Amino acid sequence: MATKPKSDYSIQTVSNALRMLESFQKADELGVSELSRRLRLHKNNVFRLLATLEEHGYIEQSAETERYRLGTRCLELAQGFVRGHGLLQRARPVLEELSLKAGETAHLAVLRDEQVVHLDGVQPDRILLTGLRIGDRLPVNCTALGKVLVGCAGETVRSGFLGSMAPGSRFHARTERTIVDQERLIEIFENVEREGHALDIEECEAGMCCAAAPVRDESGQVIAALSISGPASRLTPKALEAEASRWVVSAAEQLSLEIGFRF
Repeated sequence: MATKPKSDYSIQTVSNALRMLESFQKADELGVSELSRRLRLHKNNVFRLLATLEEHGYIEQSAETERYRLGTRCLELAQGFVRGHGLLQRARPVLEELSLKAGETAHLAVLRDEQVVHLDGVQPDRILLTGLRIGDRLPVNCTALGKVLVGCAGETVRSGFLGSMAPGSRFHARTERTIVDQERLIEIFENVEREGHALDIEECEAGMCCAAAPVRDESGQVIAALSISGPASRLTPKALEAEASRWVVSAAEQLSLEIGFRF
């Protein structure tokens, strides 16, 4: 007997509530009219969703602006996620050590819905740094993390990623160095798989460079990636190849060993 896709069981009201919460990912506060436009819902529906989420602590209203923001219940859930996620618990000390050794920002990320999702990050005590991206989503093609998460994950993952794109389509260019051509990205994936690490030399943001390496589980599957990123004035191409890539590969191998991978 054929099994129905899970989307057939989706409850629209719940989906709208979740979309509402996700609207606050890039905005500290939002008003009813703006939420109505973003969600393409009538204001009455927005009011009802806000009232329900506010009642349960997921949304709160600012007394000063009368606009809405995430409530403390969201933080409690996030802390519960960290407690229950073994990878995050094991990765934290590795991130701290990597950031201290490199003197740059270190991140842990995974691949979700063909995008790079940053799960955790650590910054050293320096004035000039790249910012933390915890919770942010970035494209695969212009990030060292993305190149590793797809390039080192095997042919099935690479084919799935490229198959999600229309034939001949090009990626959005975030800087003049961004890889926008599919064929060029395929070459990059092959190089990354062979070398075991990836670089981003001002491809995602002008003035920022990055190196990343894969984290593998006990079966050898790539489940995450570690990176260090910093200003191009410090992380020059020479520094990336000579030191940064070595540090991040070593940290990723350490984390892989801790979760059961054997080289």
